[in-house]
Amino acid sequence: MLRAIVYKIDDNERPFEEIVAEHGPTVLRVCRAVLARPDADDAWSETFLAALRAYPGLADGANIEAWLVTIAHHKAIDIVRAQSRRATPVADVAQTRSATDALETSDDGLWAALRALPTKQRQAVAYHHVAGMSYAEVAALVGGSTDAARRAAHDGIRALRSRYHNSQSSTPQKKESRS
Repeated sequence: MLRAIVYKIDDNERPFEEIVAEHGPTVLRVCRAVLARPDADDAWSETFLAALRAYPGLADGANIEAWLVTIAHHKAIDIVRAQSRRATPVADVAQTRSATDALETSDDGLWAALRALPTKQRQAVAYHHVAGMSYAEVAALVGGSTDAARRAAHDGIRALRSRYHNSQSSTPQKKESRS
């Protein structure tokens, strides 16, 4: 009987490495949408460490991506709370490239515009449009109704389009030289 249980568990669970490979980029995009780059990388790492510990107890048929985004949401909240307790740095430190940079193309203007959105809009846009969660899942994650999540995502996308478009049009374009 014990042998049958072991095989059943092995049949229902994929190796965690496959979970990271499949959902890692989405979780990273969500983390970067909610947090600044160094903190987002930390939240990504903490998300998968926590998920690794909890993975054996995950229910069969669970939505793994939504589960990971929920963990990432909680890790992002922890980081934001920790930031309020940290001292403000005095000097600027040159940013270094992280190991997760290969997972994401860089468009710092877009990420900055996304981070400039109000919290509810930023979360709704990140969880619905970046992570692909339904509005009902977004509402359950951030609190509120499905309609409120839909409205926050709509308002966030509208503000994001405006801010990102304005930031792109204010940067000078290179002129092509004709010879």
